[in-house]
Amino acid sequence: MKRPARRLAAPLVLALALTVTACSGDDSGSGGSGGGDGGSQASPAEVLAAAKKNLDDTTGVAITLSTKNLPDGVTGISSAEGTGVHPSAFEGSFDLSVNGLPATADVIAVGGTTYAKNSLLLPDWTEIDPADYGAPDPAKLMDPDGGFSGLLAQATDAKAGDQVRGGSDNKEILTEYTGTVPSDAVAALIPDAAGDFDFTYTISNDDQLRQAVLTGAFYGEKAGEVTYTLTLDDYGTEKQITAP
Repeated sequence: MKRPARRLAAPLVLALALTVTACSGDDSGSGGSGGGDGGSQASPAEVLAAAKKNLDDTTGVAITLSTKNLPDGVTGISSAEGTGVHPSAFEGSFDLSVNGLPATADVIAVGGTTYAKNSLLLPDWTEIDPADYGAPDPAKLMDPDGGFSGLLAQATDAKAGDQVRGGSDNKEILTEYTGTVPSDAVAALIPDAAGDFDFTYTISNDDQLRQAVLTGAFYGEKAGEVTYTLTLDDYGTEKQITAP
């Protein structure tokens, strides 16, 4: 009676092992190539390429840009917020430092032209050259061949890093990617950018760039390093932006 029992034991163990393997194999998760759930095999380069495509394909996003360490005496941008849409256009406001003096301006950029209005210096909408204020050209921020897309397209030595929580009520799992981008990519944002810039990009599981932290010589090597934080939210925003 004992010998048949041993014959049955091996098939039962094998069946149990196959069942456990099948169940664990189903836990690969879903979503984009960002792989925030740990199930994706996408390389960092593939994730950044997918994030670029999503940024180029969206109708619009909410944008914020800020720094805590603008060098003294520099004419540049301390913060900005607004809406960027495709075709490339922007509407929002910039906080600037002009030769060390603070100024705030409402900004509209559309059709390749930037207009600004400031209660003290520009009481009426006036066409300006953003480079005169050390500010990014808002009309190019959403350009698929430059702007924010260039930060993704020209990234080098990208490596996947920590996973963090974010989004509404911190319900999303996001993945950080680190590496460098050349000044050519950053100059679309800040014209005087020089040298390579270190970045940390935070990308969602569905391949949306949510935050970019960049550190480098935004205002030339003599001004020293500055860190800017860019956030992109509300993908799919629709807004009609027209010249004032």
